[in-house]
Amino acid sequence: MILFETQEQPIFSTRAHVFQIDPNTKKNWVPTSKHAVTVSYFYDSTRNVYRIISLDGSKAIINSTITPNMTFTKTSQKFGQWADSRANTVYGLGFSSEHHLSKFAEKFQEFKEAARLAKEKSQEKMELTSTPSQESAGGDIQSPLTPESINGTDDERATPEVTQNSEPRAEPTQNALPFTHSSTISKHWEAELATLKGNNAKLTAALLESTANVKQWKQQLAAYQEEAERLHKRVTELECVSSQANAVHTHKTELNQTIQELESTLKKKEEEIERLKQEIDNARELQAQRDSLTQKLQEVEIRNKDLEGQLSDLEQRLEKSQNEQEAFRNNLKTLLEILDGKIFELTELRDNLAKLIECS
Repeated sequence: MILFETQEQPIFSTRAHVFQIDPNTKKNWVPTSKHAVTVSYFYDSTRNVYRIISLDGSKAIINSTITPNMTFTKTSQKFGQWADSRANTVYGLGFSSEHHLSKFAEKFQEFKEAARLAKEKSQEKMELTSTPSQESAGGDIQSPLTPESINGTDDERATPEVTQNSEPRAEPTQNALPFTHSSTISKHWEAELATLKGNNAKLTAALLESTANVKQWKQQLAAYQEEAERLHKRVTELECVSSQANAVHTHKTELNQTIQELESTLKKKEEEIERLKQEIDNARELQAQRDSLTQKLQEVEIRNKDLEGQLSDLEQRLEKSQNEQEAFRNNLKTLLEILDGKIFELTELRDNLAKLIECS
């Protein structure tokens, strides 16, 4: 069974624990979901209907069409229920807060009213569609349904004849009607007959569906009456056994307290889950930052290694340059010593030449 058709669109969603009434006892709740699941309102624009749908994995645990006769009842601050006669069951929803329950109840009432208006418009449309064909058919064609609903009363069946006789074209004369005119009237009545047959088929199907619904409602009414009698007997028995009333009340109070404690624990667990999710997100962000810093550190280390290599190369070049400068100084010093010796020799030679000149 395909739950989600292309014409259906989700218009509201929430999360809740889903329950169904026990079909055997009709008073105990049976959980249909192990944890909170998504419960959504869907709108089918083709059929103009609203549905409540919930999936637990691939299994549909709620598939309820909203009708104007349905009622959503709040039985506690966080629990609500409604009966679905088509599914022959009662659905229950347990919410995490009173706000979520109130919001779901408001949407239920809103879509229930929309379903009622859509049903009224559909009925008006069917009445408007069937009325022209009924009036034009006159009293000559009988319906397989009730003749009064299709052809009207005796007075109404007589009216079209008077109107037809009052028209100049339809008024009998001494001369016969032309063949073409008779053919046109025949085609007109054949078209009216086909339209009426189609409407009759639709009404027959609607009548059959209504009959089936009436039978189903009667069966459900009988079942509800039996259930009411059984509950009445049960109440009588409980009233007779008045000594156990206090124990039952105490047990009910304990159960309510247990439910409240479980709801409180569930709320704390959900808050803890949210906190853990937030911590996981923060840890992921820190992990991402750590990875980024690690990558940057590796890039810096690679850069340092490159700089260390360049520094070592510069030191070697500096040392080589210093050695070359030291050798150049030594060579220059040696050259200066040689030059001093040459200058001294030239000075002695000049002095000798001067003495020679003086002597001569």
